[in-house]
Amino acid sequence: MANMEIINLGITDYRKALSIQTDFVQQRIAGQISDKIVVLEHPPTITLGARRWANKLLADTESLSKKGIDVVKIGRGGGATAHNPGQLVVYPIVNLKARKLGISEFVRQLEAIGIELLSEFGLKCERKKGLPGLWVGEKKIASIGIKVKKWTTYHGMAINIENDLSIFDFFVPCGLDGVVMTSLTEQVAQKADINKARKALNIIIKKHFDSGGTDDR
Repeated sequence: MANMEIINLGITDYRKALSIQTDFVQQRIAGQISDKIVVLEHPPTITLGARRWANKLLADTESLSKKGIDVVKIGRGGGATAHNPGQLVVYPIVNLKARKLGISEFVRQLEAIGIELLSEFGLKCERKKGLPGLWVGEKKIASIGIKVKKWTTYHGMAINIENDLSIFDFFVPCGLDGVVMTSLTEQVAQKADINKARKALNIIIKKHFDSGGTDDR
């Protein structure tokens, strides 16, 4: 199994994080680095995915900007989603061929990591066929959208821990009408500790990907 490094960046601007990812992807394709997983949080940001029909904003970008919300068009799979502090974001830069994984298997592995993380805090969540991500009943708690370039993945998974869910009111999550987002804090009726969740996530990632260590920056 290939070695892997986990990099914890804390709260990082979305565009800066995207630049870090793309640099890592190029280096991974060239064989200059091993697989990496970046774990971080973002300032308030709405991202628009490759499925244009699934990008349904309910406010214009100028209004969102005045509220301190950045809007970024990106090429990952899926539709519109949002990030803000209190949400854990996982960006794996992983060579699927080296790990003998297909894209669907990789997505299921990300979902398994999220399921295990949330179960450690007493919350049971589940998959829904054909809808990547994690759900608590009819509410969505984690979103997944990846892109693959020359067998190397980037973008990834966002899990709502203790973030302000009102940001999701400005668009239709994943383009699915009627979808309501939830968080760990909302579901367990007490404030979840994002730092405790991050530490647990690092341990779970190591177990699933046979990681070689972590790098806290």
